[in-house]
Amino acid sequence: MCWNRLVADELTAVDDGAEPMVISGLRKTFGEKVAVDSVDLTVGRGSFFGLVGPNGAGKTTTLSMAVGLLRPDAGSVRIFGVDVWQEPAKAKSLIGVLPDGLAVPERLTGRELLVYSGLLRGLDRDVTEARADELLQVMGLDEAERTLIIDYSAGMRKKIGLANALLHAPKLLILDEPFEAVDPVSAATIRTILTRFVAAGGAVVLSSHVMALVELMCDHVGVMSDGAVVAAGPVDEVRGGEQGLEQAFVALVGARNDGVEGLEWLAS
Repeated sequence: MCWNRLVADELTAVDDGAEPMVISGLRKTFGEKVAVDSVDLTVGRGSFFGLVGPNGAGKTTTLSMAVGLLRPDAGSVRIFGVDVWQEPAKAKSLIGVLPDGLAVPERLTGRELLVYSGLLRGLDRDVTEARADELLQVMGLDEAERTLIIDYSAGMRKKIGLANALLHAPKLLILDEPFEAVDPVSAATIRTILTRFVAAGGAVVLSSHVMALVELMCDHVGVMSDGAVVAAGPVDEVRGGEQGLEQAFVALVGARNDGVEGLEWLAS
C-alpha cells in the first residue's frame, strides 16, 4: 500500500497549525430529548481516537454533525481549521466517512461504486481506477468485483464502505463501527491500513462498543453518556491505574444490573 506517501503529500495542503478535528459546544435536540449536550472534543494529528459509550449515548449523532450529515442546534466543528458548516465542500474533501448503517447504490458492483464515487469527487478516471483496483485487492473484494452490492454480505458491505472512505486519500477518517461483521483476517488487514494511515500523519476517529478493540488500537478515548462527554484523554489516563478500559467505562457510565435477579426461571 502507498497510503503513507499519499497521505503525507495531501497533508501539506492543509493548515499546519490546525488540529484534525475540534468540536466546540456541539448540541442537538429532538423534541424535548437532548441527544448531544454541549460536547467539546479535540482530535490531534497522528491520533487514533476512540469514541465509546452505551447505546443512546449520542455517539452517532455527534459524528453525524461532525461530518456535515446532521445540522447542529448549536456549536461548531472545524476540520483542519475549516468550519464544517461554513465551508462544507472544503471540509468534506478532507474527511473519509464510514457511517453506521451505510446506504449505497445496491445495483452497482463494488468497482462501479468506487469509480462512480471517485469521479463525483473530481478524481481523474485513471487515478480512480488504479485506486479502486488496489482497494478491492487489499479488502479481499477483487474476486467479487462483478457481484452487485445488493448481494454482498454484511462484512463485505462494511469493507466496500471503508474502501469508499479511503478512495480520495482523506486526512481524517471518521468510522462508525468499522469492524462490525468483518471476519478476523479482513479485520487484521483493516487494522494495518489504519495504523499506516495514522503513522503517515493522518488521524482516525473510531466509534465502537468493543472496549478491547479501542484499547488495542487507540491512543486517546472519549467516553459519552446521556449526550455528554464524561471523560476524555489518553487511554491510560481515562482507564486509570491497572484496571482495563471496560472496567473504567462501566464505572463512568454506571452499570445497570437491576432486574437480573428476577430471571431465576432461566435456570429451571
